[in-house]
Amino acid sequence: MPGLAVLGLGLAALLGLGTGTSLCLSRQLRMQGDYILGGLFPLGLAEEAGLRHRTRPSGIVCTRFSSLGLFLAMAMKMAVEEINNSSTLLPGLYLGYDLFDTCSEPMATMKPSLTFLAEAGNGSIAAYCNYTQYQPRVLAVIGPHSSELALITGKFFSFFLMPQVGPPLLCPPWVLPEGSLTPGVFWPPQVSYGASMDRLSNRETFPSFFRTVPSDRVQLEAMVKLLQKFEWNWVAALGSDDEYGREGLSIFSGLANAQNICIAHEGLVPLLSADALQLGKVLDVLHQVNQSNVQVVVLFASSQAAHALLNYSIHHSLSPKVWVASEAWLTSDLVMTLPGIAQVGTVLGFLQRGVQLSEFSQYVETHLALASDPAFCASLDDKPDLEEHVVGPRCPHCDHITLQNLSTGLLQNLSAGQLHHQIFATYAAVHSVAQALHNTLRCSPTSCPTQEPVRPWQLLENMYNMSFRARGLALQFDASGNVDMEYDLKMWVWQRPTPRLRTVGTFNGSLWLQPSLMHWHTPGNQAPTSQCSRQCEEGQVRRVKGFHSCCYDCVDCKAGSFRQSLDDFVCTSCGQDQWSPERSTRCFPRRPRFLAWGEPAVLLLLLLLSLALSLTLATLGLFILHRHSPLVQASGGPLACFGLACLGLVCLSVLLFPGWPSPATCLAQQPLAHLPLTGCLSTLFLQAANTFVESELPPSWATWLHGHLQGPWAWLVVLLAILMEAVLCAWYLVAFPPEVVTDWTVLPTEALVHCHVRSWVSLGLVHITNASLAFLCFLGTFLVQSQPGRYNQARGLTFAMLAYFITWVSFVPLLTNVQVVYQPAVQMGAILLCALGILAAFHLPKCYLLLWWPRLNTPEFFLGAGSRDARDRGGSGSGEGPQRNEGPSTPQPDAQ
Repeated sequence: MPGLAVLGLGLAALLGLGTGTSLCLSRQLRMQGDYILGGLFPLGLAEEAGLRHRTRPSGIVCTRFSSLGLFLAMAMKMAVEEINNSSTLLPGLYLGYDLFDTCSEPMATMKPSLTFLAEAGNGSIAAYCNYTQYQPRVLAVIGPHSSELALITGKFFSFFLMPQVGPPLLCPPWVLPEGSLTPGVFWPPQVSYGASMDRLSNRETFPSFFRTVPSDRVQLEAMVKLLQKFEWNWVAALGSDDEYGREGLSIFSGLANAQNICIAHEGLVPLLSADALQLGKVLDVLHQVNQSNVQVVVLFASSQAAHALLNYSIHHSLSPKVWVASEAWLTSDLVMTLPGIAQVGTVLGFLQRGVQLSEFSQYVETHLALASDPAFCASLDDKPDLEEHVVGPRCPHCDHITLQNLSTGLLQNLSAGQLHHQIFATYAAVHSVAQALHNTLRCSPTSCPTQEPVRPWQLLENMYNMSFRARGLALQFDASGNVDMEYDLKMWVWQRPTPRLRTVGTFNGSLWLQPSLMHWHTPGNQAPTSQCSRQCEEGQVRRVKGFHSCCYDCVDCKAGSFRQSLDDFVCTSCGQDQWSPERSTRCFPRRPRFLAWGEPAVLLLLLLLSLALSLTLATLGLFILHRHSPLVQASGGPLACFGLACLGLVCLSVLLFPGWPSPATCLAQQPLAHLPLTGCLSTLFLQAANTFVESELPPSWATWLHGHLQGPWAWLVVLLAILMEAVLCAWYLVAFPPEVVTDWTVLPTEALVHCHVRSWVSLGLVHITNASLAFLCFLGTFLVQSQPGRYNQARGLTFAMLAYFITWVSFVPLLTNVQVVYQPAVQMGAILLCALGILAAFHLPKCYLLLWWPRLNTPEFFLGAGSRDARDRGGSGSGEGPQRNEGPSTPQPDAQ
């Protein structure tokens, strides 16, 4: 604060080394005016030992002088004088003041409080049924400085705000002005400059209490933000064993738990006392803090309790800690001047931000000079007033102060601007009352239209949610009587003889730090760590061990789950349309997966399809070209061409399996694959039947059966087989229709879109017709013996059916073991291999004979009969009969 650096020198010049210089400061603590303001200040301190042994309701003697209280009283004096000299605030009116010492004790505070409530012009408090017209001595009260005292005076001043209820005949009600408060209101508003307990915000209990400092809740929220900023989640929380400390500790515990900050030890620090029991409690607290192995201690305590705790921590060599200080002791001269205080570690705390009153030092110096001027003192009224007869001297020590009374540490703090927040709070409290009075009197910037008496309840009405200015800073009382002010984060910087406060951050709802300005007690100037367990790595959650949520093991999140936030105790499962790898912190959308045309397996199968379809079409073309040859006639003629055409359709059906599945393709896949295969197998069944009849049955039976296995009867057998298969396919589609489904679970990172088979048993039943035809073909040709000199057609049919069975029997285990996404590819492969097996075993050898051994394309070799028989059988398309080889003795190729 500019100019305060010379205050110590100025006081030395004024007071010398004075050891008894008489001053008249106490007579400057009252001043007459149009409206009187009461003031409660800690000008003295009572001896605690005397209070503990007090057995009679005698007066309390303040044996020690408090220079801080004097500075705060001087701030109120300066504010009143500034308002009286103002031309815009209460123009033409003068405020007076009446300041008393509280001795920082509730019992000493009650006497001046009662005096303030005495009726104007009278030293007593009269009992009335209604106090609407009651005029107390003071209009409002500034103070007290501490929450402990404000809890008492706040209830006291607000007690009679409740409506007075009595017999209506004895106490008729007064007629109140329109818009006034309730009957019985007369007690003055109270504006504290230092009481910060959150309980004082309760309007039901303290309806007339206001303050120019924020509630402790705001300061505690800032502390929690500070702990979060440095990731300190394992702390000790201590409070003084009084109303202030207990409430602060309770609020901090709730805020810390809500932010997952664990309190390793929570305790109360007894107030400074020589009692052995109290000393033992302090040592117990220190021992428990040491045992908890924390590096950060939140100490929300009064200056006396903080002094006791830190004093013992120094003497018992407590390891250095980070101390998060409450405002009550952060700037306390009692604590900052402790010998060896630098051993405690790092001290951080929040102070409300105010406006520096640059001329305050000059004001203090001037009034101290006047107080030592005999001429000025002689001009003052030295007659004790009525109040002093009752309450006692306002400040007996103020008239005998010396440099020893004015604490060296406090003077240094004042000169460094470390007390400006308290001085400004007192200054702003006076301005708030002046603004309320200005509004009540409806004053303009130039004049006040009326100077009629103002009752306290009228003033109180205008203070709710009132806005006012103090040195250019805009302030406003909220509904709870609090003001919203920013905080500065202060850090103790160690200098001899006492530490200095350095601003290292600000808090206005959010915390902003300046790390480069911070100086820690740790090696390398690194911010200390205070955690029970290390931070979990990415994708790990906490598994709590013990009672504290901050003591835990780190567990990896499995695939399909993720860690949503740093404080999670369980992994969060991904949605069904999402996936995640192990130890993930997020989920990823699943890509749709199906058997795409461009996949290697599909491309390979398409090459196989091209081969099978090319061979089938080539064979069909060759058979059509040689449709009148014995070889084609022996193979069935038109039926053989029909079977090859069906085999080509079987190959083409595999094109329904790749690509994005649709309801139509899902329904068409099985019928379009099985119906053509039934047509092909039914023609092979007729070939097998003819071969079996010719070889194994008597001629009489063979002739009759040949007649029913040729011509229209043969086509009827094919039609019946196809119809039977069509019925099975229709039943399958109606009873268990395949559908397009999206399977979210079968693949780890993708969503499988495929045709879902509802019943594999029903799909197996669709194969009954084809399996029966293949089995009958195999059974009819397996035991047939070949005839010398003839083409062995039975062997070709046998191997063709073996290829069919091997393909489809292998299909079942392969389908169940392959990935679901490739199951359509397995079905494609089975269909193509089945078609190639039939083609290679039965049709391709005949193509070989047609192309390279045309000499064997004779009725004798294929039909087993003379030319007449061949002509008789020319259009039948049936099998061939037995025949001896009477042709030339040319080499005979083995067709199979």
